Amino acid sequence: MQEKRKQLWSLMGDLPDRDMPVDVQTLKVEKIEGGTLELLQFKYPDEPAFQGYFVLPDGRKGKVPAILYNHSHGSLFHLGKDELLQGAPYQNGPYLPDLLKAGYAVLTIDHRAFGSRSDKKIDDIFKEMLWRGQVLWGMMLYDSVRALDYLCSRDEVDAKRIGTVGMSMGSTMAWYLAAVDERINVCADICCMTDFEELIKAEHLCGHGTYYFVPRLLKFFNTAAINALIAPRPHISVNGMYDGLTPEIGLDKVDAALKEVYQQAGCPEHWKMIKYPVQHQEVPEMRREIMAFFRKYL
Repeated sequence: MQEKRKQLWSLMGDLPDRDMPVDVQTLKVEKIEGGTLELLQFKYPDEPAFQGYFVLPDGRKGKVPAILYNHSHGSLFHLGKDELLQGAPYQNGPYLPDLLKAGYAVLTIDHRAFGSRSDKKIDDIFKEMLWRGQVLWGMMLYDSVRALDYLCSRDEVDAKRIGTVGMSMGSTMAWYLAAVDERINVCADICCMTDFEELIKAEHLCGHGTYYFVPRLLKFFNTAAINALIAPRPHISVNGMYDGLTPEIGLDKVDAALKEVYQQAGCPEHWKMIKYPVQHQEVPEMRREIMAFFRKYL
């Protein structure tokens, strides 16, 4: 399985060194309902700085479990990390209040072309990176891994109890990140468990942004094979059965494959897919299932 992780990572283009220094500064600290929010600035050498939020819950005792929250796309380029605080139109409200109430610390960052990094258009970033031998999704995944480094370094965080969650683009980031990095203990994805081949058959590649496409990926991996790298760690996937971004036949294929993977691993209860009669939207039942899953396994 480690070799498969290395292979997946190798498809992500010319990435910076894994141990490239990252300067992280706290720009502001403020009290919010249920916790304390820190506005962070991350800076790689020779790249513009970008921002993120780290939030600690009130009333914590000792080290606390943590969630790396992955924001969505939705062409909401101004939003980025602020989705954690404000929510997106297709979400069941912002995630932060629920996570703080459950006692989790939370980290989120602006991905490339979003929030503090929205000065460049995402298609321009994608095309320039291709010229330079880089892959936009690979660089976004690299940013998430480095964010996870920071999260694990916080004295307040129990680095052995870290989950990740996101919707849409954030969903895809959640399962890719959990696949390549075993420090993610629990994975929850919302409305983007897309089987690549079924998406091709549905002739709906246009539904996903350019960031989604990784050169040569289908020569070596399908969706189920990437997600199999998360096993035996707990993983829940909630999806809309009428969502054009996730053809239902593809959801069923991934579900069947991962049921077999987790059965062979001796922990069938660690994999759970639930489909709802909706399109690309989070309904309250999805949120309840994910929070219960986190309570059970974190």
